[in-house]
Amino acid sequence: MFTETSNKIEEMQALLAKIGKNLDLDKLRKEVAAREAEAGEPSFWTDSVRAKKKSKELNDLKKTLAEYDKGVTTLDDLKAHCELAAEMKDEAEIKEVSKGIGEAEKLLRAMDLRLKLSAEFDKDDAIISLNAGAGGLEACDWAEMLWRMYERWSEKNGFSVQITEFAKGDGAGIKSISAFVRGPNAYGLLKGEKGVHRLVRISPFDANKRRHTSFASLDVLPDIEDDINIEIKDSDIETDTFRSGGAGGQNVNKVETAVRIRHLPSGLVVACQTERSQLQNKMNAMRMLKAKLYQIELDKKRSGMEKHYGEMGDIAWGHQIRSYVFMPYQMVKDLRTGEETSQIQKVMDGDLDAFIEAYLGWLAAGKPPRVKTGGDED
Repeated sequence: MFTETSNKIEEMQALLAKIGKNLDLDKLRKEVAAREAEAGEPSFWTDSVRAKKKSKELNDLKKTLAEYDKGVTTLDDLKAHCELAAEMKDEAEIKEVSKGIGEAEKLLRAMDLRLKLSAEFDKDDAIISLNAGAGGLEACDWAEMLWRMYERWSEKNGFSVQITEFAKGDGAGIKSISAFVRGPNAYGLLKGEKGVHRLVRISPFDANKRRHTSFASLDVLPDIEDDINIEIKDSDIETDTFRSGGAGGQNVNKVETAVRIRHLPSGLVVACQTERSQLQNKMNAMRMLKAKLYQIELDKKRSGMEKHYGEMGDIAWGHQIRSYVFMPYQMVKDLRTGEETSQIQKVMDGDLDAFIEAYLGWLAAGKPPRVKTGGDED
């Protein structure tokens, strides 16, 4: 027990050293000092919007340094405590050390994860769109199961979810649903979920109890309207209004508050139907349209790289990023990172952290080749 605990502390110290190297501590401390000096200048608050942004950035940097320093102190204390407990052969004390290691590990894993969320827009809210694919009724039911999974994940992370548009499936499930997911790093955490998700199970709709394969796709965009300038001419859009077909109170079902916008040059169509106000629905729809148009502009600049919409491909066989197998065995496997688990119910209840962390690590490593396994053949 003593050796095991000591080894765990060394493992955590190695992780902290890696974090410190990635932070470039000397450079970071100099930057904090320079920003503090800038904030002390009388002219700093002349531009209040800029000053607030700069202040937030400074506070974030100071918080990162404080967490790192706390990690160093905590691990040093735990190491000294462990050595004393080992010398005294006190198993009760070593159990206390183990508890402290557990808390320190949570702190360091959270720091490591945030370091991987440093790409442009990672800190922004997210716009997600889920669509049923090949499989008819089965696919609509699968889309609803996935939606529940992402709702549960959002709840666990303290994120808010605002549904903007949805279409019920014929008979069961969801044909499509879109929403804003708001919370710290929402886009950075969800961006790896973009793609086709494949389900294999015994169909509850098949009287012969046969095995079925279903598909649904998730699109994820950063909610970046405040940070971008996308000009949309009135002549480039067609706007339709219609009655909402679902939740939101009697008013949205009796009055044409729902809004659908078609962008003629690109062919993109967005809709919002869940607000009581037609104006608010239009504002949300325009926000979603701008995010999609901006993503297309970014993709045009990424020649030779995977394209946002192109990499999702068809919502069908051969394009999936993750497989969820309920039968003949239970397994969820990400086909890019190789991350897998047999705890399928936990995943469907929103336990996605292992897959999200694996994806961010995969990106940080430079996107190794996609994993191909025999499991892809089911």
